[in-house]
Amino acid sequence: MPCPICDRPTVKDYRPFCSKRCADRDLGKWLSGSYAIPVETPEDEEELDEALQEALRQKPH
Repeated sequence: MPCPICDRPTVKDYRPFCSKRCADRDLGKWLSGSYAIPVETPEDEEELDEALQEALRQKPH
């Protein structure tokens, strides 16, 4: 399995990376948010809030 950062062969001590440098680069990506999963923001938050309130009103008690 190659290093996910540079594609060189992995080293047992740093698996799945090839070196401490690549492991640190990967950690930096996590800490900076580079690996964040993008989310879609509703176009109209007021419309979303109204729909939520309506759904809560219709919920049987």
